[in-house]
Amino acid sequence: MTTADPIRVLTVDDHPVLREGIAAILEAQPDIELAGEASNGKEAIELFRKVKPDVTLMDLQMPEMSGVEAIVAIRHEFPTCRIIVLTSFGGDKLALEAIKAGAVGFLLKGALRRELLDTIRSVHAGRRHIQSEIAQEIALHAAEDQLNDRERIVLGLVAAGKANKQIARELSISEDTVKMNLKNIFSKLGVDDRTRAVTIAIKRGIIEI
Repeated sequence: MTTADPIRVLTVDDHPVLREGIAAILEAQPDIELAGEASNGKEAIELFRKVKPDVTLMDLQMPEMSGVEAIVAIRHEFPTCRIIVLTSFGGDKLALEAIKAGAVGFLLKGALRRELLDTIRSVHAGRRHIQSEIAQEIALHAAEDQLNDRERIVLGLVAAGKANKQIARELSISEDTVKMNLKNIFSKLGVDDRTRAVTIAIKRGIIEI
């Protein structure tokens, strides 16, 4: 009787502590082994070519190159790869982008100890795995009004600490137009101040800082 080869996993995340935590979880599993670790999207692509893992665990927000960009690049070279997105929040924009890029699994980082192993095994077996919380978040926000390009730019400048007058000057628009954009942003995001708007937009992947 032959023993099946272990599932080889590549972990991609810019937080060493999280990578160490995943390594500790995998270490005790006879059917799963850690094939490598990367701290950003660029490293992930290079390491994927070397180790050719069965399953990749991919963070979305990283320096150098984002998870979505890395998914696109890896799937371009290896279209049958199996990638599970690890995220701290359900999000909507980034989650949808990752799905379009070809991710086949989504897992909240807070659920790693409970669901990581089952998710890896399920995805390796050819199934898709999207946590119910993430699916609900995507469905919830898909029905909402999304920020348009101008509103995303304005909110990005707010996140950078710019005052209305600075934003108006930088975009060559009036302060009243900036205020109107912010009013629309607050309404769409269901908030009533700039700080909360920025926090929600980053959490949902609408803007990045």
